[in-house]
Amino acid sequence: MPKILITDVVLRDAHQSLLATRMRTEDMLPICPKLDAIGYWSLECWGGATFDACIRFLKEDPWERLRKLRKALPNTRLQMLLRGQNLLGYRHYSDDVVRAFVHRAAANGIDVFRIFDALNDLRNLRTAIEATKEAGKHAQGTICYTVSPVHTIDSFVKMGKELVAMGCDSIAIKDMAGLLTPFVTADLVKALKDSVDLPLHLHSHSTSGLAEMCHLKAIENGCDAIDTAISSLAGGTSHPPTESMVAALRGTEYDTGLDLAAIQEIGMYFYQVRKKYHQFESEYTGVDTRVQVNQVPGGMISNLANQLREQNALDRINEVLTEIPEVRKDLGYPPLVTPTSQIVGTQAVFNVLTEKRYQTITNEVKLYLQGRYGAAPGPVNPTLQQQAIGNEEPIECRPADLLRPELARLTKEIEALATCEEDVLTYAMFPEIGRTFLEQRAAGTLVPEPLEPPPAPTGEPANSVPTEFNINVHGETYHIKVTGAGHKGKAERHFYFTIDDIPEEVVVETLDEWVLSGGTEGATARPAAGKRPKATQPGHVTTSMPGSIVEVLVKEGDQVTAGQPLLVAEAMKMETEIQAPIAGTVTAVYVSKGDAVNPDEALIEIIP
Repeated sequence: MPKILITDVVLRDAHQSLLATRMRTEDMLPICPKLDAIGYWSLECWGGATFDACIRFLKEDPWERLRKLRKALPNTRLQMLLRGQNLLGYRHYSDDVVRAFVHRAAANGIDVFRIFDALNDLRNLRTAIEATKEAGKHAQGTICYTVSPVHTIDSFVKMGKELVAMGCDSIAIKDMAGLLTPFVTADLVKALKDSVDLPLHLHSHSTSGLAEMCHLKAIENGCDAIDTAISSLAGGTSHPPTESMVAALRGTEYDTGLDLAAIQEIGMYFYQVRKKYHQFESEYTGVDTRVQVNQVPGGMISNLANQLREQNALDRINEVLTEIPEVRKDLGYPPLVTPTSQIVGTQAVFNVLTEKRYQTITNEVKLYLQGRYGAAPGPVNPTLQQQAIGNEEPIECRPADLLRPELARLTKEIEALATCEEDVLTYAMFPEIGRTFLEQRAAGTLVPEPLEPPPAPTGEPANSVPTEFNINVHGETYHIKVTGAGHKGKAERHFYFTIDDIPEEVVVETLDEWVLSGGTEGATARPAAGKRPKATQPGHVTTSMPGSIVEVLVKEGDQVTAGQPLLVAEAMKMETEIQAPIAGTVTAVYVSKGDAVNPDEALIEIIP
């Protein structure tokens, strides 16, 4: 048995799982020389949610991050996670976009493409695998492991054989939720190794507390490589610690040959870096055996908690975790990995926070039930499917076969802002935030989201923003210490502070009751979020969750029918249509594209 190979995920999946993907490039580069000297088989550093986080929150060019990492890690394979035909976005892209993206990623520094499909529909891997081979890079075909009545070891072995036939260079078992148990791992790895003559890699999250045992059983049964994370960003919803696995295998026939002391130095570096991102720490970073029931993957738990907190509904997370398996069953047991984890998770949130299940169905669930993401692994709920898509026949072909080439169109749409092909691909992945990013870059106004200072050593809450100052009012001096603040983006925001050591709380309410839309010419006034009329009448159109307006489909004076789509809103990165509750005439539109909206506000008024 050759030595076990290690892929370290500290630069991607580790902070995606524990810190909502917020680690900045500036905190990666200083440690790269030491990472490069270790001798890893590869370093996972790109793909997954990092592309989205770079342009949405960090205001970094993800392509520039890749180029900097390539330069800083000249001796190490760089690896990315690619969602097959989804690439790094949340929809299927045409084949010409997939090929262009893979070729540019390869040219900018990626050596290993770990390619998966959320439904294990291998038709959705074909183009990305072909493009990877064309670029002369390593194509790693991926099996998304999950548990359901329709997923068996035999079905996974069949997938492995198909990945060999597609030209893959290796195969990865992607246990994104930490569902594997040690003896199942042994059986699965042995079955694959007996049937497939390719190197086998295991990627398993530590959520359930079983990953290290799974790794060992996999190694004993022929697994060639394992994914780990530096200890200071390991465990919980992340991965087994690199140092622990190196130590466990040292002196055995599986010895990794890696320098444990050198890796420990890297661990101390990231121990300090992690403190910088304390505001993004999830409450769900320890062992959580509920994953064996709800199957929520590592990165999804921390993001789900953050999203529920933004909805002021974190106290209902257990209800959501209970609802997720029910939604998954209704959708034919898709594995919970991006984007299906978001699709299932967001629908579960809607089901919990609204009055009844499937009162609101997200656009993504409708697309899923149309077959636009691929074939569901098992039968879907026919009642839900009929409610979502009516009598429309689901598509049977590879979804991308229905897409026309779109790279030329995308290039034309963004040519005024794009300086290279990579800019076009950034826009292709996320048109709205991609355009905003490129506009801000051109204007020199890119500003990353602020990082809160570390909590004071006196035990104040982790989300506090301690600030002290004196203020003089009418000849009297007061000592003010701000100890905390509520969430931004609400009509009312709570601030906590002390005045001469006496604790106080104030609620700050915006005084701008109207905002302008439509630019400098022809601007119109409309109520700001929190200042719109309350939705009290049958013709008042409202939303069930806080979010933002993606598109307004009607204007004042339009005649509408009951059930007609009027708005498209986004909440938790998923879009939903808001429909007319009654038929009639649109008499007022209180929102425009990009507006923040809250439940119970009248966004549109309809008179019968």
